[in-house]
Amino acid sequence: MSSEATAAGHAEEAGGLVFHPMDQFIVKPLFGGDTIEWYTVTNVTLWMGLSILAIIGLMVLGTRRRAIVPSRSQSIGELAYGFVYKMVEDVAGKDAIKFFPYIMTLFMFIVSANFLGLLPMSFATTSHFAVTVVLALAVFLTVTIVGFVKNGVGFLGLFWVSSAPLALRPILALIEIISYFVRPVSHSIRLAGNIMAGHAVLKVFAGFAAIAVVSPLSVVAITAMYGLEVLVAFIQAYVFTILTCVYLKDALHPSH
Repeated sequence: MSSEATAAGHAEEAGGLVFHPMDQFIVKPLFGGDTIEWYTVTNVTLWMGLSILAIIGLMVLGTRRRAIVPSRSQSIGELAYGFVYKMVEDVAGKDAIKFFPYIMTLFMFIVSANFLGLLPMSFATTSHFAVTVVLALAVFLTVTIVGFVKNGVGFLGLFWVSSAPLALRPILALIEIISYFVRPVSHSIRLAGNIMAGHAVLKVFAGFAAIAVVSPLSVVAITAMYGLEVLVAFIQAYVFTILTCVYLKDALHPSH
C-alpha cells in the first residue's frame, strides 16, 4: 500500500474529512436489496415519477380553472406554453407546430427533472446517460422517420451540399453523415455532463463547508454555485429543446 493511501486510511479512521462527490449519482433500489433488474424500482424511478407528477400538477391541475386573472400556477403554465410554442415556430417553422405537444413534453420533463434534482436529498435523473440517451435517441429516430416520411429519398439532400464545389461535395457529404449520426451522442452527453458536473462541484463545496477555517467561504461559494445551477438547469433544458427544433427543421426542409 502506498504512503498516500495509508495516510488517507489513517485520516478516515481519525474522523478526518472524507467525502465522495460522485456517490450522489449511485442508482439504488428503493425498497432495499442489492440487485437491480430492468423492473426494479429505484431512486431514479422515484424522481422521474415525481417529475411527471410535477408537470401534471402545473400544466393540468394548475391551469384547470383558466381564469381571466390567472393564478401563479396558471401564469407559469401559460409562460412555459408560449415560450416553447414560439421556439418551435421561430426555429422549425409553422409546419412544425404539429410536433409542439412532443417538444413541449420534452422541455417540461427535462426542466422539471433538473429543478427537482436541486432539492436537498434529491436525485438528479438527468445526470445519468441512461436517461439522456433515451431522450436523445427518441429525438433522433423521430426526426429521421419524419424526414423520410415527408421527403422520401429527398431527405438525403440534407447530406448533399449543393452550394459547394462539385469536387468537395462527396467529402462534405461524408462529414455531414458522420455529423448526423453523432447528434444523439452530443445531444445526450451535453445534458448529462453539465448536470453531473454542477452537482459534483456543489458536493465538493458542501464537503469543504465542514472545515471551520474555510466554512464561511464555502457557504458563499455554495450559494453562488446553487444560483448558477438553477440557471444551468433551465439553460440545459432550453438547449436540448432548441436543438430538437433545429433537427426537426432539417427533417422538414432537408435541402441545403
